[in-house]
Amino acid sequence: MTIHNEEHRRKNIRLQGYDYARAGLYFLTVVVQNRLHLFGKVINGEMILNDAGRMVKKWYREIENKFPDKRCREMVVMPNHMHCIIEILEMDNVPATDAHVTGMDMDTNTNTDTHVTDTDAHVGAPLRGRPEIIPHPEIISNSETTVRPQTIPHFQTTTHSEIDAQYGMHNKKCGATIGDVMDWFKTMTTNEYIRGVKINTWPRYDRKLWQRNYYDHIIRDWQDEVRISAYILDNPAKWERDKFNDEQQ
Repeated sequence: MTIHNEEHRRKNIRLQGYDYARAGLYFLTVVVQNRLHLFGKVINGEMILNDAGRMVKKWYREIENKFPDKRCREMVVMPNHMHCIIEILEMDNVPATDAHVTGMDMDTNTNTDTHVTDTDAHVGAPLRGRPEIIPHPEIISNSETTVRPQTIPHFQTTTHSEIDAQYGMHNKKCGATIGDVMDWFKTMTTNEYIRGVKINTWPRYDRKLWQRNYYDHIIRDWQDEVRISAYILDNPAKWERDKFNDEQQ
């Protein structure tokens, strides 16, 4: 496959023509390259984070400090992936933020040195309900990962206008896009993971910590938000049936 065709396939998993800097709620899933189990273990339905997993959780919380119009909602770090909800606020004046990250190529390896400051921050709003989620029977795939049943819940296909009407979204562009946020998050976690390999003998990864792509779903309404929040928080309890758990380590 040529580079051009691969790039075209990667872009196609986004909602075409949608501005991912618009105010609203976004459900995101990012997966470790080759689905290596690097962030801890699930024991008796509970996710036990190791140092690398706690590092990933820390940098998720730092998103609010880097991007003032973003709020970190429900999240879970699993052995080889992370689910989260990020909210983009509608703000009149968004402080300028350099979302472009320099000094680290995402196609890197664990022989690169780096320095990262260890900080922490508060995570946003609590869950308001926990209804059951029924997975879609079909496989959802992209260029680097296959998202299978019981991994990502089923959501009804929605148009731009339906999203606007159901969840009160506006056309106002707020600041950095969801793609900018994910690029920054991947780079920061990659940087610190490399340091963990060099200093703390964390397991090495092959060339990239994260898969190049990520899954996103634009949350349509309150019911959609509640279902997805429940799905995120219930992930450890359902790990044995999770299709990301196809590589026992």
